[in-house]
Amino acid sequence: MEVDDHELVRLFVSSEPYAESGQLDAFREVWSRKMLRYELEPIDGHPLHFDAVIRSLPDLTMASGSRSPMRTRRANEHIDHDDFFLVVFTEGAGELNERGRVANIGAGEAVLSSNGSPASFVIPTSSRTISYRFSRALLRPHVRNLDDLVARPFAQDDQMLRLLVGYSKVLNDQDALATAGLRRAVSVHMHDLAALLLGGKAEPPLNQGLQAARLKAVKDEILLRLTDSDLSVDAIAGSQQVSERYMRKLFAAEGTTFTDFVREARLAHAHRRLTDPGQSHRPVQAIAYESGFGDLSYFNRTFRQRYGMTPSEARERARQDG
Repeated sequence: MEVDDHELVRLFVSSEPYAESGQLDAFREVWSRKMLRYELEPIDGHPLHFDAVIRSLPDLTMASGSRSPMRTRRANEHIDHDDFFLVVFTEGAGELNERGRVANIGAGEAVLSSNGSPASFVIPTSSRTISYRFSRALLRPHVRNLDDLVARPFAQDDQMLRLLVGYSKVLNDQDALATAGLRRAVSVHMHDLAALLLGGKAEPPLNQGLQAARLKAVKDEILLRLTDSDLSVDAIAGSQQVSERYMRKLFAAEGTTFTDFVREARLAHAHRRLTDPGQSHRPVQAIAYESGFGDLSYFNRTFRQRYGMTPSEARERARQDG
């Protein structure tokens, strides 16, 4: 029996309640200095605003949220570990000053910081960021001279950065994090991607994380384009800049196929709408077509195979249960 000693920890941090009660100094003392381990100062007269959702797995932490224009400073007394932070600006901009280097980061870009050295971060505009804490011990075997990469910007169009950020959304998926084993796997995959971003070689053992991230990126795009009747392997492969053969191998490693995944996703899409009371007046045919099925008879047949009832029966059962 697997012992679950690696729970996913979620924490929401916000300055708003402190601002409402006039206790922002308490927020800066409790959350900034003691918990986040840095000084936090508003700049240019802007009211202080900070919120973040923090998710923590074994050896990995992700914090995402918004902040007002501010300056953060990590001094020697704040240092309690030497892991690395990868900071991604999804909106806004910032300037990192660390180890005598200055990095300017714009929207969509990222920069590496080491918690083991003093640093300052100036954020001149309201911004949204995602920060990842990675274990130095787990990165060191795959990347030489890690500290030389501190204060090095990563461009918005860096494919590995996009894969890492896209894959990290799995931290919002309860099913993907249902067991301790799955949580440890996600942490390992994230470190694989970070190592590749920082210059590690795309070969075993880092390939596992790369393949997981590519498959998630493929699935995410399929779900975005699910209602396109002309959705195809070659269209998705071209968009993801991988070969059709490689994409088929990604699905095969999971015990399924591109066609099976698309069909199941479309059926689930149709089922949600058929059982939605707000759409009970809409024809079954319209919902089938909007879910990407161009052939009504094929939709009816596969729906019955999947759910053990016809679309109309599913709608009627939902009406009775509701």
